[in-house]
Amino acid sequence: MASEAEVVKVEEGENLLEWPKIDKRRFLHAVYRVGDLDRTIRFYTECFGMKLLRKRDVPEEKYSNAFLGFGPEDSHFAVELTYNYGVEKYDIGTGFGHFAIASEDVYKLVEDIRAKGGKITREPGPVKGGTTVIAFVQDPDGYIFELIQRGPTPEPLCQVMLRVGDLDRSIQFYEKACGMKLLRKFANEAYKYSIAMMGYADEYETTVLELTYNYGVTEYTKGNAYAQIALSTEDVYKSAQVIDLVTKELGGKITRQPGPIPGINTKITSFLDPDGWKVVLVDHTDFLKELEA
Repeated sequence: MASEAEVVKVEEGENLLEWPKIDKRRFLHAVYRVGDLDRTIRFYTECFGMKLLRKRDVPEEKYSNAFLGFGPEDSHFAVELTYNYGVEKYDIGTGFGHFAIASEDVYKLVEDIRAKGGKITREPGPVKGGTTVIAFVQDPDGYIFELIQRGPTPEPLCQVMLRVGDLDRSIQFYEKACGMKLLRKFANEAYKYSIAMMGYADEYETTVLELTYNYGVTEYTKGNAYAQIALSTEDVYKSAQVIDLVTKELGGKITRQPGPIPGINTKITSFLDPDGWKVVLVDHTDFLKELEA
């Protein structure tokens, strides 16, 4: 029979697991490394129509970064590009899939990208067995962008796709640790893969995480190019407690205990999911202050 202390601990744990469901969370940005910052900024702004939101150089740490997206960072998802001085090439690995951009006319967007020298890796057309028009484009560093034809949307930068070794485990992890909802799950038996769309709102209205499981493949290489996604939270300390519980059940680990970043004072905590993909939780209020600085 469980002791009173053990019962209290279990009850606290159960209550704690409710926190991510009521926390104020959204996708903030995806962080990855590029070999020429100005070249990538030019490609994203000219070919995709993104806006350069902010740029900074940190010479004492020998890196520069830039944030780009389709709207202000306090309400939209962004990509954070990092250039490390002197490093021109990175290994993307086999696990990272793609980013996705929604467009009202994929055919026209592809022609514009082609005219500017962009590399088209899949010509626009309906998906196999469906009607949705898509295309694939490769950026100068080799990152793949899926272009998806949709009606008007408040968030064109709509997906980050990662490959995982156990789809049900990953769904549980992102539900419990991050408070995401399973928006859609789909199995393509003919091509031997399954996907799960995870997020905080309808996938046609906001950014989602697309998890892909290829039948029989349980491990992927991570490379050193893609870094992490960042999510907002109202309490990094309470969120870290939840992550500690969930990683003990499903795998993964905390890589940075909650607290302020030296010199910036923005509070964060970071962790790895069961497949080794990194997630950073950022204090919502601190993030907004950082944007105003």
